Amino acid sequence: MKKRRIRPKKRFFLIVIIAFLSVLFLKSDWLATWMYPIHYKDDIRASASNYGMEPHLVAAIIRAESNYETGKESKKGALGLMQLMPETAHWVVEQAGFATVNDDILRHRADVSIEVGTWYLNSLHRQFNHNPVAAVAAYNAGPGNVRKWLDSGRWDGRMESVKEIPFGETRHYVQRVFYYYNKYKDLYPNF
Repeated sequence: MKKRRIRPKKRFFLIVIIAFLSVLFLKSDWLATWMYPIHYKDDIRASASNYGMEPHLVAAIIRAESNYETGKESKKGALGLMQLMPETAHWVVEQAGFATVNDDILRHRADVSIEVGTWYLNSLHRQFNHNPVAAVAAYNAGPGNVRKWLDSGRWDGRMESVKEIPFGETRHYVQRVFYYYNKYKDLYPNF
């Protein structure tokens, strides 16, 4: 039986592939930050600071809503990075006393979408007694629905019971947002 030898070219490529995979394995933080980037960090930090919200949570909502793509419009008509419904955005602008924001600005300007969306998230956070899980659910399903679930006892507002959220879309949304939130906290502890 004849022994097969690996040719020098193949050996070189095999070594390069093994080295590359080793680097990926050993430097998994690099790979993870590549897979879970945070764009618009300064805008997120500024808005989160202005409204007392955790920047990781704001970033997680942006990731779940638009994956950091400006110009997005959902099938239901939600606009911008933070995918706010135009009526909600106009209500926020009026309540917060912001300068007039039209739908085109909300859709295309990341800083405006982040500012308006973070103000709204803070409003929900306060409305639900600083419960971030209930606030995130309300960001998706609307505060009226979440209030009904909490008041009727259908859901207790905790992450441990998120499977009790009556709307499947909202249940998955909350899980996705907190998955990204935890990823971001691990990868960007000083954000």
